[in-house]
Amino acid sequence: MGYAQLVIGPAGSGKSTYCSSLYQHCEATRRTIHIVNLDPAAENFDYPVAMDIRELISLDDVMEELGLGPNGGLLYCMEHLEENLDEWLNEELENYMDDDYLVFDCPGQIELFSHVPVLKNFVEHLQRKNFNVCAVYLLDSQFITDVTKFISGCMASLSAMVQLELPHVNILSKMDLVARKRDIEDYLNPEPQTLLAELNQRMGPQFQKLNKALIELVDQYSMVSFVPLDLRKESSIQYVLSQIDNCIQFGEDADVKIKDFDEDEDQD
Repeated sequence: MGYAQLVIGPAGSGKSTYCSSLYQHCEATRRTIHIVNLDPAAENFDYPVAMDIRELISLDDVMEELGLGPNGGLLYCMEHLEENLDEWLNEELENYMDDDYLVFDCPGQIELFSHVPVLKNFVEHLQRKNFNVCAVYLLDSQFITDVTKFISGCMASLSAMVQLELPHVNILSKMDLVARKRDIEDYLNPEPQTLLAELNQRMGPQFQKLNKALIELVDQYSMVSFVPLDLRKESSIQYVLSQIDNCIQFGEDADVKIKDFDEDEDQD
């Protein structure tokens, strides 16, 4: 059985930086992971690329040959990837062992994980290849400056959860850049009534029923929660990684190592 993270989130949320830091952390702890680039527009990497979609198709070529803009061109590239899962992806996956750990660095086109079925079909293909997959949704912590943006972030994450139907770990990235961390901490374990009061203050009275329904969705079903990530702290990276590993059951099939005490007893 293989293991995989699908790293998604809006453009600029820190996906590639997360992948780079994760690779460095695992290298330091002598753990092997393989980073896969699924962004046909990517140019520079701070980590070794195990697989690269640009070997199949690149955004620059599509824009030049088909006259498409950046958004349309990227969707075309991802649909081309979908059409070549049985050939290109299968051939690439043959280079990896059954218990390898892959991290897929995805493009930031939000429709790819909200309503376009490309990534969902990609995930289902991995699952048919016996991979346990977890979605890792990154949201820039600097975006969470008030309750309306927090609810917006929750709904975007929930949309991806519903679309992909995967175990999900939501990460507040770039915590190292936040000046007032206390403001962010209020949204890590939010009080529903406080959120509702703040939301009603910021929006007109005609939205009160909607506000109440949104807060109840976030609170009662515990569907969306965020884990803060500070890339300056190894302990923060390790905590996030342990949450993801738990979701995909990584390490649970490993053999239990039992120390042999007989030798020590003989020496005594």
